[in-house]
Amino acid sequence: MTDIRSTSSSSERRPASGGRPSLGLFFRQVIAELRKVIWPTREQLVTYFMVVLVFVLFMIALVSLLDYGFNTVMFEIFG
Repeated sequence: MTDIRSTSSSSERRPASGGRPSLGLFFRQVIAELRKVIWPTREQLVTYFMVVLVFVLFMIALVSLLDYGFNTVMFEIFG
């Protein structure tokens, strides 16, 4: 039988005292994670923004047209 023990990195360790982790440790871990992020370039950011803007405008138009159509049908049916 093989004894397999999980090893934890220093960022996953709990304090030896059994208490809550310190606020400083939390912020150091946040900064370490943010350094791993691959930030988009300005061109990518503009492209993503335009794609989202066009999609949102399309959805607004679609929902507005459906609302207008259903509203018209309901007034024809119920008067």
